[in-house]
Amino acid sequence: MGEQRMELGATAGPLTGQGGESPEPQLVCVGDYQRAAGRLGARAAAYLNGAAADEHTARWNCDRLAAHRLLPRVCVDVGRLDTSVNLLGTPMAAPVFLSPTAGHRMFHPDGELAAAEGAAAAGLLWTVSTLASLSLEDFAEFAPGPFWFQLYIQRDRDFTADLVRRAARAGARAVVLTVDAPAEPLRDAERRSGLTLPRSWRPTNLRGAAPAAGDTAGIYGSWADPAVTWSDVRWLAGLCPVPVVVKGILRDDDARRAVEHGAGAVLVSNHGGRTVDTALATVDALPGVVAAVADRVPVLVDGGVRRGTDILKALALGATAVGIGRPYLWGLAVGGAGGVQHVCELLRRELEITMALCGAPALAQVTADLVLRPS
Repeated sequence: MGEQRMELGATAGPLTGQGGESPEPQLVCVGDYQRAAGRLGARAAAYLNGAAADEHTARWNCDRLAAHRLLPRVCVDVGRLDTSVNLLGTPMAAPVFLSPTAGHRMFHPDGELAAAEGAAAAGLLWTVSTLASLSLEDFAEFAPGPFWFQLYIQRDRDFTADLVRRAARAGARAVVLTVDAPAEPLRDAERRSGLTLPRSWRPTNLRGAAPAAGDTAGIYGSWADPAVTWSDVRWLAGLCPVPVVVKGILRDDDARRAVEHGAGAVLVSNHGGRTVDTALATVDALPGVVAAVADRVPVLVDGGVRRGTDILKALALGATAVGIGRPYLWGLAVGGAGGVQHVCELLRRELEITMALCGAPALAQVTADLVLRPS
């Protein structure tokens, strides 16, 4: 959401997350951060917590993860636990990354820099959005830790190519191509709150791009090309000096096409339920996509992850790593960089405990037989 700042203001003190403890002891899980972020003003809350239309898909993402039941192993030596993973060449402390989100300055004055600092302190990578309030060059200078760059292909392909080159020069280790948002979604909560942006507004990293064609019906956004096809995916993969992660896959056939057109990874995502309502929950789409990809590239998933048990279930169903969105923004709103770090560390600790209780001390032992899928 550009240069806007959160209506709450920076009233919440930063949470250090050091030693697994928080200065505010009531913040012991992601849900506590969600409730604490309830102090946000109406517009910021509608943007952060709202989803498309009646918000079925956003609920299903969480509900369907909960419906998958665990079948723990016992009498396994779990005296040492290892959650480390290497994701597309980047070592991480846990198989969790921060999915791309916009509007960070609505939630904390430090915006993306605080998110980057919190992720780096937790040993994770995060994804900077095309719609970030900070330029790629400034991000490269001031933000710590590894990052990916999320891309919306622009109508001007030359501008898009230059944007990708800028991201690579800034140090992005992958380009995450969002393919599931060719039109403006029906976000009723945002409209009811009065959250609007002038159609002339351009995100920092898109300044200089050719203006969007007129759209009096309000169907298409002003910063993405609705005519992106698989040939553009192949073009982008050939252009990028780093892997291309195709984000927004729910169908098995689309997963196969993504790999065939050069994807270095596939991200199973429904945009957090924020694009088309009643789309399939990501955990239900995951097994089919994993089978279709057949170990050719990593399969990632986001949507509805709130607990370490959710992470383990996704890994057991074939994901290499999981993404979080709203959880780290709740952390950002409550405590800035320290809040982001603490949310990440809470999820890692919950994953470690779940692995121990399920008889899987290493990620390689998190296998499909630990999860009973709902009928």
